[in-house]
Amino acid sequence: MKTLKGIITIVSFLLVGVATAIFIGFGNSFSPEPTAIDHELQGLNEKYTIKFSHVVAENTPKGIAASMFAQLVKEKTNGWVEVQVFPNGVLTDAQGEFEALKKNKVQMIAPAISEITVHDPKWTVMDLPFVFENEEMVEQAFDGRLGELLFKSIEKYDYKGLAFWENSFKQFTNNIRPVQEPVDMQGLSVRTMPSPLLLDMYQILGAQPQSFSFNEIYEALRNEHIDGIENTLSNIYSKGLYQQQKYMTVSNHNYLGYAVLMDREVWDSLPVQHQNSLMEALDEVATWLRKYAKEHNKDMLEEAEDSGSLEIHYLTENERDLWKEAMKPIYDKYEPIIGEEIMGEVRKLQADR
Repeated sequence: MKTLKGIITIVSFLLVGVATAIFIGFGNSFSPEPTAIDHELQGLNEKYTIKFSHVVAENTPKGIAASMFAQLVKEKTNGWVEVQVFPNGVLTDAQGEFEALKKNKVQMIAPAISEITVHDPKWTVMDLPFVFENEEMVEQAFDGRLGELLFKSIEKYDYKGLAFWENSFKQFTNNIRPVQEPVDMQGLSVRTMPSPLLLDMYQILGAQPQSFSFNEIYEALRNEHIDGIENTLSNIYSKGLYQQQKYMTVSNHNYLGYAVLMDREVWDSLPVQHQNSLMEALDEVATWLRKYAKEHNKDMLEEAEDSGSLEIHYLTENERDLWKEAMKPIYDKYEPIIGEEIMGEVRKLQADR
């Protein structure tokens, strides 16, 4: 009898042990309370690939910045996020990038700000002629309230603005005659980005603006479809555009910068830790690029002067005043479109210079 009791005791003990193990191992499945999820860690065991498309050459300020960004992201995420850079418009042209971003064919783009104006008219503030006097004003705009307002505005179109990347002021080149005063633009066919403001600006000057994608410019110049262009020195030289031009006007009439964008849903789908790593990398690149772009464009101007391949004219203060006067209708038309809040920030910057 004692033996039977002992067996029953042992069996009961084993059954209790098994039941306890089941409860401990699988008890969460039966718990009526929700389990805590650390959203910052979700997805960190998955590898993410970000296709980064841009349209300029790899040796331009933006091209180098994109490659640097890719390397920094790899280091900061220990390889869990891979940024694949596609330069020179190999995937699509500048406007096609926006559609590719929406369709998730690419996950990151860095278009020129003038290209963004097609999608958000408030960004035309950055295309206003002679709105910035120097690089310091541009930096204050990007780093301050104006930059915040622009990124807030474009969020309405489901884009996530991540960073501003700098290049330089634009200069005008052409193959017909020296351009010193606004009247000299009469009749010239000029390639511009598709910004409505830029198209209006050249029409006011009596020129004939035409919109070509960046990678079509060289052939358009060579085949004499256009007489001239406006662009930064780094872009003019990286694509060999100066080889098709005779005259350059150092005008600094508009600033050419870039905005790094992602689709908002794609950005939100990334783990927070990866988002933080991407932002750290973007900030580091922006700091480096600010100095490099300024020096690089300065070097390109010196190279242009030394080469003798272009006849170069620097606008005098009196000539700049003539250009500003000729551009007043642009301000009259676009200030209401841009809005008082953003224009108020512009006026603050101008008053502080």
